[in-house]
Amino acid sequence: MTAGSRGRPRQRPGARLSPGRGGQGAVMQDPTPECAEESRAAASAEGSEAFCLQRVFDMVQRSSQLSAVLSEPLDVTVVAVERYLAQAPPAAPRQYWYDLTLADGAGWCRCHLAPRLNGLVQRARLRPGTRVRPTRCSFRYDERRLNRGFVCLEGLELDGGTGTAAAGTPPDGHRPHQPLRGDNRHYLPLWNNEDPYGDVWVRDRPPVQVDVDVSKLTNLGHLEMTWRSRVHFHPLLVRILHKSRLKYYGKPEKKMDMPYQAYFEVADGSGMMSMVLWNSLCPEWYHSMKVGTVLLLAKYAIKSSYPFKTHPTPGDSQMKRFATIEICLNVRDPPTEISIIPEEMVKPEWGLPEVKYRFITRSELDDLPHNHSCDVIGLVTFVGRAERARKREHSEDFWLYRWAHAIDGTSEQPFILELFATSQPDVFEHIHPMTYLVCTQMRVMTENPSRTVYLTTSNESQIFIKGWHKGQPYTKDAKVKNFIQWMESQSEADQIKKTVIGGYYPFPRPPDSFLKYCKNNEVESVLKPIGEIEKEIEDLHYREHKRIAVQGIISAVRYISCSNAAEETPGGDLVQKDTSQSLGSSVSKEDCVDKGKHKEIQSFLGPPCTPGEHQHQAPLSKRSSVKRRTPCRFRRDAEQGGTSVTPVSSHPYFTRTVRRKLGLDEYQHGHSVQDKNGQAVSDSLQYCTDQEGVNNIAEIEEPGRTCGSWQSDLWAQVKDKLMNYFHHSKIFPESIPRKFDYVHKDLLMQQYNLHAAVHQPTEARINKNINEFKSAIGLGYYEVTVLGINHDIAIDVAFLPLFCPDNPHLFQLEDIQNDTLLSCMSCISACQQKATSTGRLGDRFPLSDEIVKAAKELDGKHVICILDMCHLGDDKVEVFLNQIYKTVEPGVLDPV
Repeated sequence: MTAGSRGRPRQRPGARLSPGRGGQGAVMQDPTPECAEESRAAASAEGSEAFCLQRVFDMVQRSSQLSAVLSEPLDVTVVAVERYLAQAPPAAPRQYWYDLTLADGAGWCRCHLAPRLNGLVQRARLRPGTRVRPTRCSFRYDERRLNRGFVCLEGLELDGGTGTAAAGTPPDGHRPHQPLRGDNRHYLPLWNNEDPYGDVWVRDRPPVQVDVDVSKLTNLGHLEMTWRSRVHFHPLLVRILHKSRLKYYGKPEKKMDMPYQAYFEVADGSGMMSMVLWNSLCPEWYHSMKVGTVLLLAKYAIKSSYPFKTHPTPGDSQMKRFATIEICLNVRDPPTEISIIPEEMVKPEWGLPEVKYRFITRSELDDLPHNHSCDVIGLVTFVGRAERARKREHSEDFWLYRWAHAIDGTSEQPFILELFATSQPDVFEHIHPMTYLVCTQMRVMTENPSRTVYLTTSNESQIFIKGWHKGQPYTKDAKVKNFIQWMESQSEADQIKKTVIGGYYPFPRPPDSFLKYCKNNEVESVLKPIGEIEKEIEDLHYREHKRIAVQGIISAVRYISCSNAAEETPGGDLVQKDTSQSLGSSVSKEDCVDKGKHKEIQSFLGPPCTPGEHQHQAPLSKRSSVKRRTPCRFRRDAEQGGTSVTPVSSHPYFTRTVRRKLGLDEYQHGHSVQDKNGQAVSDSLQYCTDQEGVNNIAEIEEPGRTCGSWQSDLWAQVKDKLMNYFHHSKIFPESIPRKFDYVHKDLLMQQYNLHAAVHQPTEARINKNINEFKSAIGLGYYEVTVLGINHDIAIDVAFLPLFCPDNPHLFQLEDIQNDTLLSCMSCISACQQKATSTGRLGDRFPLSDEIVKAAKELDGKHVICILDMCHLGDDKVEVFLNQIYKTVEPGVLDPV
C-alpha cells in the first residue's frame, strides 16, 4: 500500500482476503440482512468482483476458521458507535460492548468491536466520522439461536482523518436498534447511563379525551390508610410536581429488556406521594410525563417505599407527604393504564394542587444554609465543556456534568452551577451563553473546598433553556417575571462581551489545607506516588476529569508565551475586535440574531420547542435606547475579614497584604527583572496558541517562546540523572476558554460537547477551527517542574492563569491567595493582561521577581501538588497544577 492511497476510499476489484487458518466453509443463512440488501445491490452494479464491506463479511463467514486477514484493507467510515451492557460473570464489574456501523460508499454494515479494542472508543480515538481500515475479521454464531451470528472486527488501522459516508449511510430512522451480541434489546447512550437514547424512546404521547368519573376515584390519603387490605385500587387523578432523572440498573445476570426506573412526585388535594415508572414503560412514557402533567391512573400497584430514595423539597411547605408507600406503574402484574389529561380539560373542582417553586435571587444565595433546595433563573454568561467523573474506581460508569455561570441582575456575582445530566440531552447539549437558563431543585453547596457558594443538581433537578420555557409552570412565578423585566432593560451588546465558553475550569478549588482535602480518608489513600502518574493518565477515559495529589519538590518554573492566532487572522469572520460595534453594524450578525429582545422573551410565551428546534433560536438583540452602565465589581474585604461589600475599580483586585507581598505597586511603574544569567529580560509578551497545542519546552529555551525561567540548585544537580522524566505541560486548544461568538454558536457547542454516537451529516458541520476563536483569558502560561521526593522522577505540568478582563468574576483569583506561588503567577498575569489590554505595556512580559522569590521559598522543600487531569480525546491529556500544600512536619500540613 502506498502512502498516497491511505487517504482515499477504495473500491478495488482485485482485493484479496487471507483466510485465518483454512479455506472455504459452508455458507449459512446471512444473519444480517439489514446490511446485505443495500450493499449487495451496489456491489452488483459495480460488478461481481467489487470489493465492499458485505463481500468481505460474506467471505469471512465462509472461511473454515470463521476468520480472515485482509491483505489489502478497505477504507471505510465509521457511521455510528453504540454501547450496551456486556454479559459477564455475576461477580465481575459492569462492563460494556460496542457495535460499529461502517459505510464504504456503496452501503453500510454493522459489526461488533472485539472487546480488546474497546479502549479505542473509550479514549475517543475510534468515533463516528473517522476513517478506518479493517485488517482482521471473524464471524461468531450465537449457539442458543438458529441462524444468528455477527461479524467481529478483530483488528483495524486508524486513518486519522474524517470521511464523508453520506452515500453509504442508513437514513434516519432506518438503522437497526437491537445489539448484535447477547440478549440486550436496546442501546445505551455512549457516554453515560442516565440519558435516553434511540428511537425506542417515544418523544411525546398526545393527551387523550377521557371522561373522568370523580365518583369512582380514590385519593392518596385514603390509599395510605387502606392499601394493606386491598389488592385492586380505584383510579387516581394526580398532578406531577417533581420528576427525577432516569436510573439504569441493568446487570449482566439479570435478563431484562429495559432495566430503567424513574421517580415522580404526584399530588392531589390530600397530599403528595412518590410514583415509580418501571422498565418498558420508561421509553413509552418518560418524555411525556412532565412537571405539571395531570394523569389518570388505573390498575397500578402499591408497595412500601424504598427507604434510601431521595426526596425533593416541595414548593408548598404546607403540603402533606405520604412517605411510607409509593405507586408502582408496571407493564404487567398488573398492566397499568395511564392517561394524560389535557390541561384545558382540568377542572377546578378536582382540587389538584398547582406546581409551586422556590426561586431565589443571587443576592439571597450567600445567606442560605448548606444543602438548601432552591430554583434559579439567569442569563448564561459562561458554560464549560462537558466532562465526566467516574462513579467508582475501576468502573466503566460515569457521571456527565458541566459548569455554568448565570446572572440575574441582583448581584455582581453570578450563580455558579454544577449541572449533571438530568436525562434531558437535548437541553444539556445546547446550553450556551446568552440563553435564559432555569434550574429547579438545586442544592446549595457551602461546605465545599472552594469556600465559594455554588449550586449543584439533585436527583430531581430539571433544566430548561430558551425554546423549552413555553407551558412550564414556572413562567407564572413572580421572581421569573422580575428577571424578565430586568432583561428588558439590558443591552445585549454589553452582556455578550462578558460571555465565555469551554476550556479548563478549576472549580471547585481545593480547600486551604491538605487534611481538609483528605476529608474522611487516610492520607495514604489519597496520595499517589509520582511514578504512577503515567498509569493514571493512561487509564483516563474520554473527557474524564480526575484530581490527584502527589508529593514532590518544585524545581523549575518557566513562563511560556504565545500569540493569539484569532487576533492575527486577517479579515477573518471569527475575529471580534469590538463586539458591541459588530453587533450594531454587521448585517450578517443582525440576521443571525433576532431583531428585538421580545424574541427571547417570547420563548416563555411561544410554543414548546420541538427536538432540534431550540438551537436555532437567538438571544436578545441590542437596544440602543438603553443607556450603558459602567461595570462595577464588588469584593469582600479579605484583609478585614468582614462581610461588607465594597465597590472597586475595573482592575483586578488584590488585598493590600497581597499587593505588598507581590510588589504590584512597583511592578506597575515599570519594573524590570533579570534572568538566571543576569541578563535583562524585556517587559513584553506575545501570546500564541498553535493548532496542535504548545510543545513541551526543552532545556535549551527557544528564542521568543519563553520569557524568563527559574530552576533550583537541586534541579541542576539531578536533572541529568533521572530514571523518568514525564512531560505533561502541553496546552491544547480545547483547554483555552474562548470568547463566545453567537454567529458560530453551533460549532462552539459541538466543540465543547462530547462526540456524538452517530455521525453528523457533512452539510450540518462547519469547517472552522477552534483556534480561530479568540481566547478569553491571559497571554501565556507557566510550566512547572515537580521533582519526586526521591529525586529520581520528575514531571512537567502546566499552570494556566485564568483571568477574563471582560468578566472578572468568571474565575475567582482570591481563591488561591493562600498559595503564594500560584497567587503570584495568577496575579502578575492578570495585571499584565489588563495592562496590555489598555495599552500600558508592550507585547512582552517576563517571569517576575515576585514569582522567582515565591519559588525560591519552596526550594528543596517537600510539597503536595494537586493536579487536575482531563482526557480530551485521541492522545491529548491536559495536566494542570491546581494547588500546592507545604508539609510542615509529619501529620501536619498547611497551605503554602
